[in-house]
This record gives sequence, C-alpha cells and structure tokens, in this order.
Amino acid sequence: MKILLVVATKLEIIEEKFKNCDVIITGAGMVNTTFSLTKRLSKRSYDLVINMGVAGSFSDKIKIGDVVEVVEDIFSEIGYEDGNRFLEFTNFRIENSFKVDEKTNLNKAKGITVNTVHGNEKTITEIVRKLNPDVESMEGAACFMVCKQFEIPCIQIRAISNKVEKRNTENWDLDLAISNLNTEVEKTIDYL
Repeated sequence: MKILLVVATKLEIIEEKFKNCDVIITGAGMVNTTFSLTKRLSKRSYDLVINMGVAGSFSDKIKIGDVVEVVEDIFSEIGYEDGNRFLEFTNFRIENSFKVDEKTNLNKAKGITVNTVHGNEKTITEIVRKLNPDVESMEGAACFMVCKQFEIPCIQIRAISNKVEKRNTENWDLDLAISNLNTEVEKTIDYL
C-alpha cells in the first residue's frame, strides 16, 4: 500500500518511524495544505493519505495527550456576517463539511478547521454553541477536501496538545501529544 503522510510542521513527525511512507511537510494552515497536497497528488498517486498533527480540544472528554480519528471536519469560517450573526452560504455550491468512514480503532472526533485558532472565551463559547466541535486544527478539512477531489481515501489522526482556551502555553504538552501521535500513526499503518 502506497501511503502519503501529510503533516503541517516537522515538529509533529518522527520521520525515521515512517521510512516506508512518503511524507510532505505542508506548512501550517489550510492554504499551505491545499497547495502542497494538490501539487503532490497531481504528480503521484497513493492508495491512502494520512493527515497527522496536533490539535486543540474543546471537549472535557478528550484529554491532553489523547489521540483521535477525526471523521467529520468543517471549514468553520466560510460564510458571512449579518450584523451580529454569522451565516453559511446557502445559495452557492460551497462544500465546507466533510465526513469520512471510520478507519481506525481510535476514538472518533468532530473537528473544525480554522485560520485563526480560538483563544477568546466569547468566540470559543460561540463556536461550541454553533458547531459543537471536539477538536480544532488548521489543516484537517483542507486535506479531506483535496483527497475527495482526487478520490483518494484519507484518514485524519490528531493528538491533543492543549485545551481550547485563552492562550496559555504553560498548559500545553506538545511532547506528549507528538509522541502519542507518532505511536498511533505507526500502529495504524501496521494494522493496515
């Protein structure tokens, strides 16, 4: 099986664990991910894409260090403001939500993909009320979208590095999240 690992930063992957896979480091964010992944898939074919990385958790049930499979992801910011309300476009054919089949034994999560990670109590409350996500990343839905266009199966695996709250990096544990992420992705690949 020919597998491509898609990672935003070098920090998130221990490349020596994945010598039998191709790896692309896209850079953070949905634009970088879309560009890099589209460019790669235009030149090479794969049986599976695995988007791996860290994420923040909105859910008290998902703890720092936990690893989840995101099976639903939404571009949460595509829409327009009408006064104090945010509305999604309904008159245009803009696909902003992606659901995929479960492919791992990991706990399942609903994600949102954002340009700006949440760190304001008011906007955190609003996004939880509106979409009730479990996790947020800056790349997930972009990876799902590109893979859907290329008709390539995609798995998104995220390890929780922090709670989504007012930014406080002292509460983060990137080392634990990255270690657990790489262990679980390695197990997933071995299982496949």
